[in-house]
Amino acid sequence: MVDTVIVMGVSGAGKTTVAEDLARVMGWPMAEGDDFHPPANVAKMHEGQPLNDEDRWPWLRSIADWIGQREAEGQSSVVTCSALKRSYRDVLRDGHPSVRFCHLITGIGLIRGRMEHRKGHYMPPSLLESQVATLEPLEPDENGVVVDVSGTEQEVLQAVLKALGLTPVGS
Repeated sequence: MVDTVIVMGVSGAGKTTVAEDLARVMGWPMAEGDDFHPPANVAKMHEGQPLNDEDRWPWLRSIADWIGQREAEGQSSVVTCSALKRSYRDVLRDGHPSVRFCHLITGIGLIRGRMEHRKGHYMPPSLLESQVATLEPLEPDENGVVVDVSGTEQEVLQAVLKALGLTPVGS
């Protein structure tokens, strides 16, 4: 069975860390959703301007294409993507039956602190409010789980594995 986990949430929630850990213990390939942004999107965010839907559609389709390639190869995978709106998640899962979402949540103060202390990321802390305002939580008919990321990295990984019902390779 092919399983695609999209680790979602606002910037600073820990998507990359969780996805890297999940990919490592499951032996799956991982893609960083930010790497699919065209240069214009990166420049816009770097300048402190939030993206609009028109900016996001091509980016989301690129991620969906990557998912489709992994599915065609019969390969489970994990990818990060903020996936803030239901309509964005619909693009990601359209035609991709393997997709499940793992929505990372925690307090805004913890997220802001993470954003203020990370280096080399184009998403400034000033855009956090726009992401929180845009976020639409998973709906009951969406295939996904919600995981609080306020614990240690290992605690969060264990919570993600449990919520998704996944057993690491070699366990």
